[in-house]
Amino acid sequence: MAESAEEIRKHVRVYILVFAALAVLTVVTVGVSYIQIESVAATVLIALFIASIKAGLVAGYFMHLVSERRIIFWVLALTVAFFAVLMLLPSITEFSGAGEMVDQS
Repeated sequence: MAESAEEIRKHVRVYILVFAALAVLTVVTVGVSYIQIESVAATVLIALFIASIKAGLVAGYFMHLVSERRIIFWVLALTVAFFAVLMLLPSITEFSGAGEMVDQS
């Protein structure tokens, strides 16, 4: 299917904007790494938030998921939900005391 020159320019413009956004987010990632945050959990949450935005841009535009069917987004959302559960599971077990060893003596 042949596209017009105007459609090609539009796609190139979108790719350049996404590239610029990824470059800015990379600079933000490096900048945030120099900030002294006392909580390790907050540091990890900030890093995961920025990485999630970057991954969403790459998946959406460079992997063409923006123009795909809704099922792909549901699968992606389910993956994110399972990832969040797996990331929170160690914290939940640690705070509930399930990870403590009982002295049997």
